[in-house]
Amino acid sequence: MRRIGLVAILTLSFSLAGPRSGQLQQNPPTNVPRIGYLFLQPFVASAHLREAFRQGLRELGYVEGQNITIEFRNADGRPERLLDLAAELIRLKVDIIVAAPEASIQAAQQSTRTIPIVMAVSFDPVGRGFVASLAHPGGNITGMSTVAPELSGKRLEILKEMIPRLSRVAVLWDGKSSSEAHQLNEMEIAARALQVRLQPLVLSDSSADFENAFKTVRGAGADALMAVDSSRAFGQRLQIAEVAAKNRLPAMAGFREFAQVGGLMTYGASLPDMHRQASTYVDKIIKGAKPGDLPVQQSSKFELIINLKTAKALGITIPQSLLVRADEIIQ
Repeated sequence: MRRIGLVAILTLSFSLAGPRSGQLQQNPPTNVPRIGYLFLQPFVASAHLREAFRQGLRELGYVEGQNITIEFRNADGRPERLLDLAAELIRLKVDIIVAAPEASIQAAQQSTRTIPIVMAVSFDPVGRGFVASLAHPGGNITGMSTVAPELSGKRLEILKEMIPRLSRVAVLWDGKSSSEAHQLNEMEIAARALQVRLQPLVLSDSSADFENAFKTVRGAGADALMAVDSSRAFGQRLQIAEVAAKNRLPAMAGFREFAQVGGLMTYGASLPDMHRQASTYVDKIIKGAKPGDLPVQQSSKFELIINLKTAKALGITIPQSLLVRADEIIQ
């Protein structure tokens, strides 16, 4: 009897003390936030962006499978699949949708006006109607934006520094975005100061039109090619780099991924860093913030990337002044 009494007392003591610090929990936490991640680009091509987002969550204390769940959905570069994928995420009852680029954000916006949407990257959130303004988004969308038209002028200055004889530059743009129009305007201001002529060229989905446009550019005597920041330019970065190389045109864009697939040079916001910072919006919304009250944030990290292999193939000698400023040199 005394043995049973002792066991009862010990059991009662542990019950009153509750779980000790560091004690393993036998049951996983309930109501774990479920995040939907909707992306247009092929799964392999966007791996580094997904990992940057995951890294941001880890830095904030989130562990997948323990205190957060992520449902990744990828359209494999096919925009027509995005609405179905967004609907699938909604059926899974996700708490937040993270989306990029514009086509993915638009599909999420069309699918829900209540579930918070975080833009991992948007080139023109106001012009596309995702938010009312950068400072006061309103609605259920907020996140990261690359809006910085002045960078276009800076890119032209860097290109002129690399190619002192530069006199004519073909400019690839979508022709539909107010952000792109602002970028082109900033580039024209810089072009006048640098005594460089611009030749705008609207991007096309047609491979034949794409090839013919480059032949026209080359025939007009363009010394180089520049792509303004846009979802289309990002999606067609490999095609742009390949056709530019085929026509022996030095090509520049605003995202490092362009240099990684063979473009000569890039200067602009770090897309992986923007995806990492998108995790902070997820954290704030999980903790109760409303997306419409969270200002859209512009990237604060800019990178100069030079593809030395492409430069050598084009017979271009990179000035030392650029080499020492480069954040990365691709050999």
